[in-house]
Amino acid sequence: MPAYRQIEEQISGLIEDGTLPPGATLPAARQLAKELSISRATVQYSYDALRRRRLVSGHGRLGFIVEPGERIKPAMERLKGFTEEMRELGRASSSRVLEKAVVVDRSIASLFQLPSNAPLLKLVRVRFGDGVPLSRESAWYDLAAAPGLEDRDFSGSVYEQLAACGAPLQSCEQTIEAAEPDAEECEIFGFDAPIPCLLIKRRSFAANARMVEYVEGLFRGDAYAYRLTLSI
Repeated sequence: MPAYRQIEEQISGLIEDGTLPPGATLPAARQLAKELSISRATVQYSYDALRRRRLVSGHGRLGFIVEPGERIKPAMERLKGFTEEMRELGRASSSRVLEKAVVVDRSIASLFQLPSNAPLLKLVRVRFGDGVPLSRESAWYDLAAAPGLEDRDFSGSVYEQLAACGAPLQSCEQTIEAAEPDAEECEIFGFDAPIPCLLIKRRSFAANARMVEYVEGLFRGDAYAYRLTLSI
């Protein structure tokens, strides 16, 4: 068996038996080539083969990261945030904040039925499950309904922070549609080329039926599949 196939099969075996769990980073190609006394191109060819099998994804300087082996299938029977969703599935959630700013946005304010100059908190984050990037979310919050929210910690659950600001969420309206990731989102997810994703748009309301949140979240289509239970 050629060297590149040996490396590919050995790594795929470590992924399948859990030795390399989702979110684990493969050794740098240069480092592994040196340890095995083979060319860097051979290791790179093996990594590219693993990526084509969707066992790993490339993340630039971060290297190759092991992908989820099975699609995440959260239930949609009630309102819950990403953090709680991951907790129910037994996965560790984390976030990376890409943007946090108090903004004035006339088009978004109209969704809240607020004046065009109403201050809104804009929050853009990448959400991770077990270290794997699963979604990119752009969200806006009515600061008049949740005063002080802009100063809170957003490394975890926004819903917990909303509750702490006196605006716990009670209900939501949600739509799901197919969408194609843009160049930035492809880089975040480690896609070589765009693949179908799930775009979730949600309007969330507090107990007084006041809209507090509007969010657009792009969830990777190769790792996510929502589950619904219906009854007559």
